[in-house]
Amino acid sequence: QVHLVESGGGLVQAGGSLRLSCAASGRTFSNYAMGWFRQAPGKEREFVAAISWSGSSTAYADSVKGRFTISRDNAKNTVYLQMNRLKPEDTAVYYCAADLDWYGTIRIKGYEYAYWGQGTQVIVSS
Repeated sequence: QVHLVESGGGLVQAGGSLRLSCAASGRTFSNYAMGWFRQAPGKEREFVAAISWSGSSTAYADSVKGRFTISRDNAKNTVYLQMNRLKPEDTAVYYCAADLDWYGTIRIKGYEYAYWGQGTQVIVSS
């Protein structure tokens, strides 16, 4: 069992930056592939970014590529999402997800993740 807690959300103007954090507890964090997803009001949850357990592999949704960066610090049991050049369409609740992984793979589908955090709200004003 892994417990995930997101933080770092808030209100920011378009063009600004935020860094989300996801702190994990309960199991060996370095054994888990991690991901970030988001859900805007009235829309389905969508993939944002993913990272392998070692951090050597990453993936991004086209909508955030070049603006967002996912990273992790296994010593701190934390995964980050640095969000730059934010746009109003980035407004959503952002969720952290984890799944046990032994092969260094990344996951971009929500159903591939076993554990989810409660989410943190990001609002980007125009």
